[in-house]
Amino acid sequence: MSDFPVFADVQYAARQIAGEAVRTPLLENDVLNERLGGRILIKPECLQRTGSFKFRGAYNRLSRIPIEAREKGVVAFSSGNHAQGVALAAKLLGIPATIVMPSDAPKIKADGVRRLGGEVVEYDRATGDREAISEELVAKSGAILVPSYDDFFIMAGQGTAGLEIAEDLQAKNVVPDQLVCCAGGGGLIAGTGLAMKEYFPDCDIWAAEPEGFDDHRRSLAAGERVANERRSGSLQDAIITPMPGAMTFPLNQQQLAGAVTASDDDTLEAIAFIWKHLKLVAEPGGATAFASLLNGQLDTRDKTTIVLITGGNVDPAVLRQALDRV
Repeated sequence: MSDFPVFADVQYAARQIAGEAVRTPLLENDVLNERLGGRILIKPECLQRTGSFKFRGAYNRLSRIPIEAREKGVVAFSSGNHAQGVALAAKLLGIPATIVMPSDAPKIKADGVRRLGGEVVEYDRATGDREAISEELVAKSGAILVPSYDDFFIMAGQGTAGLEIAEDLQAKNVVPDQLVCCAGGGGLIAGTGLAMKEYFPDCDIWAAEPEGFDDHRRSLAAGERVANERRSGSLQDAIITPMPGAMTFPLNQQQLAGAVTASDDDTLEAIAFIWKHLKLVAEPGGATAFASLLNGQLDTRDKTTIVLITGGNVDPAVLRQALDRV
């Protein structure tokens, strides 16, 4: 096994999670196509188990843990979607799970972890160090740490979303010009890029980030990982990380055409559009890539564009705020 996953590892992950993860479809909407002047194909990972793509990587990672090592459990740190993905995978595999979550994480996500049997340990996102807290828990219990993106099997598992996209495009005889996907730590877009570049080497891969938390854009420009100045302060909390991952960034440096951003207001508009026209529910961080199309940062005219809606675990108050715009 190499230091970084390759396309074959994404294929292996797809076989590993088959029968557990949902194979989400590619959707198309005439209103969206007309508005953007191109063909837009949408991958709705908000329909995935636990409401986000995170279950893919979590199940791929946890299912690789030897039976004899499972009783001490796993520890993960997450603002919510990875937390729920790990909690469900752990429940299915009979593994105890402890999740370190920020105290300001959406209640719907923390409640989801507890409902699935996971234990939640809270910390202050602005002042606390989630990795240090997790490492302390691991040292005390002997549990296995499950990172949210900097992990070989997590990255390969997330890449199965891209593999499904590529296979479905090939079945439709469609060649995409570009794909846009949200980027927090960068695991999903790194794995998705592996699959898309294997099938469509000329497809441009774009990262979408919250305005003011554009660490991928700045890191690509600098040629090295650059940190965000803040760790909180956006509705798009699901994709706010300190900086791009140490494992994910080298892949994303090779695969990304660039990065675009969306404001919180943009994502609320996107959530409203998704609800009104696609009849789906998206969370702010899950709608960031979609918002980057609606706000015009990515040129879609006369192009075929793939966009991922990566999560649907939206706080009810935020959803009401978005739907007030309809």
